[in-house]
Amino acid sequence: MGEGMNMLDVTQVRKDFPQLKRLINDKPIVYLDSTATSLKPQSVIDAITGYYTSYSANVFRGIYTTSEEATFAYEKARELIATFIGATSSAEVIFTRNTSESLNMVASSFVKPRLRKGDEVVTTIIEHHSNMVPWQVVAKEKDAVLKIWDTTPDYVFNLSELSKIVTKKTKVFSISAGSNVLGYLPPITKIIAIVKSINPNCIVVVDAAQAVAHMKINVQEWGADFVAFSGHKMLGPTGVGVLWGKKALLDAMDPYQYGGEMITAVYRDHAEYKETPHKFEAGTPHIAGVIGLGAAVEYLSNLGMDAVRLHEKELIGYALEEAKKLPYLHVVGPSDVEMRGGVFAFTMDGVHPHDIAQVLNESNIFVRAGNHCAMPLHAHMGVPATARASFYVYTTKEDVDALINGLKDTKKLFS
Repeated sequence: MGEGMNMLDVTQVRKDFPQLKRLINDKPIVYLDSTATSLKPQSVIDAITGYYTSYSANVFRGIYTTSEEATFAYEKARELIATFIGATSSAEVIFTRNTSESLNMVASSFVKPRLRKGDEVVTTIIEHHSNMVPWQVVAKEKDAVLKIWDTTPDYVFNLSELSKIVTKKTKVFSISAGSNVLGYLPPITKIIAIVKSINPNCIVVVDAAQAVAHMKINVQEWGADFVAFSGHKMLGPTGVGVLWGKKALLDAMDPYQYGGEMITAVYRDHAEYKETPHKFEAGTPHIAGVIGLGAAVEYLSNLGMDAVRLHEKELIGYALEEAKKLPYLHVVGPSDVEMRGGVFAFTMDGVHPHDIAQVLNESNIFVRAGNHCAMPLHAHMGVPATARASFYVYTTKEDVDALINGLKDTKKLFS
């Protein structure tokens, strides 16, 4: 299936995911926690095991065949990812452990040395803790002002408020491209354009963990300065993430860690570092993980991100319509499917989210419950926790039906 295809053949797609073949207590599983981590297709698993079984060697350091093969596969993945996100060069792609490390790298190595007393840092109420706590810490250490952009009661941003929040003192504006609770997909290109029009020198950071796996993105069109995301949420393995940054900014940024492989020369009193991106990848990297992420990008590219997006819109639209039939169910997030991804978080009258998840688990329906690493957002909504189902390329309408029927049974049980 290519980029021109409008629909996913979900029946065929599901055959690529071995975990979906598993039975628990002789019953199939309904996996609805892809926002936490996605399942892995066989091609990704094969890429990882292929490295370990056929050419397991360190990258860059050997002039023998398997080391050169590993280096080629590692750098090939960097090129695939650069193309996938619309980067101008693979040198703009840095491998990290996850989104959290990518965001911490920007906060610590780029922002912190440049932040001064009285400067402003802006983030939003929808953020995952990974895109809020680093800014809290840096702002406090540098005696800067931290501002939080709230949503409207409809769980969306009012763009006209930006002129009141962003000022000439704003040095950093950091925002999620997709909420892991609300499912809200802010209009990133418009938002960044407004921010830059108010303050062209403001650095814009985007947490794309809940976006890059679900729709076609282009970091150049966004106009961002840094973009972070994780491999495991986009069909890749855990333990590998990406930081994309504009080359000039990365070149001006100090390394985040120091050690092997990011060095060109070490003397008694100083060291010289490699060029971007390798100066940010100290020590032996997660080679198998990077290769697996490259395979995941190939898989998604073959599906076509337009088709992925269309599939998720259909699923969330269907789920929202079914939820309207249950007056005791309260779904959070915008009602317009054009504004949201495949995240379906909710509360139920008289039933705690953890109880919902536990009851559903008895039917092999896997959802998440809690604050989803978004405590300020839940406080903003006035609820301590939500239950959350989330959809992806292998999710079917039958899975949504199983969820809705499970929620009906849960309500009956607690009534």
